[in-house]
Amino acid sequence: MTSRYLLRFGAIGYLLMVLLIPVGLVFYRAFQHGLGPAWDAVTTPGAMHAFWLTILIAAIAVPANTLFGVALAIALVRHRFPGHGLVNALVDLPLALSPVVVGLALALLYGTGGWLGGLATHGVKILFAVPGMVLATIFVSLPFVVREVVPVLRELGTEQEQAAATLGANAWQTFWRITLPSIRWAVGYGVVLTTARALGEFGAVSVVSGRLAGQTETLTLRVQNEYERFDLTGAYAASALLALMAVAVLLAMTLLERRRRAA
Repeated sequence: MTSRYLLRFGAIGYLLMVLLIPVGLVFYRAFQHGLGPAWDAVTTPGAMHAFWLTILIAAIAVPANTLFGVALAIALVRHRFPGHGLVNALVDLPLALSPVVVGLALALLYGTGGWLGGLATHGVKILFAVPGMVLATIFVSLPFVVREVVPVLRELGTEQEQAAATLGANAWQTFWRITLPSIRWAVGYGVVLTTARALGEFGAVSVVSGRLAGQTETLTLRVQNEYERFDLTGAYAASALLALMAVAVLLAMTLLERRRRAA
């Protein structure tokens, strides 16, 4: 009995120390002078630009990774092709690789002297612009939809799809009427995880963006920039906004998980 309570209090204490107290302190610092200064800090033109740029990058990266993730998951589970094992391993590379290394790789690839550095001379600007930030975000958030859909596809098997094919359905009809409804909760959960990763990305985006205020500054970059300029109210207010976005994502994850279990 005693060991059970020790385990519970130990787990709760650990969560308090590493999660709840730091996040609570961010909100306290953001609103210690009242709601007005915090509101003014997150409604400046620079802060609004950073917010909408963060949303824009997520709005591009999440659908791209969703489409790619579903297609790749089906390819990995339903088909065998040369290099299957290598592709399956490479999917997890963004989880093991430091985001800063990802940003550096993109900088070397698209920078001056890089393999694709000549694109800038033709008017296609990747580095220190939104396209480079989108590419970095897509890379670091790539695995989540794939890893959520793959086990569901394996558990489902192919009986229903084979039955649909026997009844005359083509591959596209089978996907829309059989496969997609069966994996919709896994896709939704993967989308939520991808969104969370895209909204909170810092390392890779920091390298390829140049951190130009009002141009290539996302909310995560703005937190650091404001802190380095000793604008603590602006830094904490932007952090609180990011935390609220994270809470919204967490609520969506919880709701989807409950519906998936019910289904």
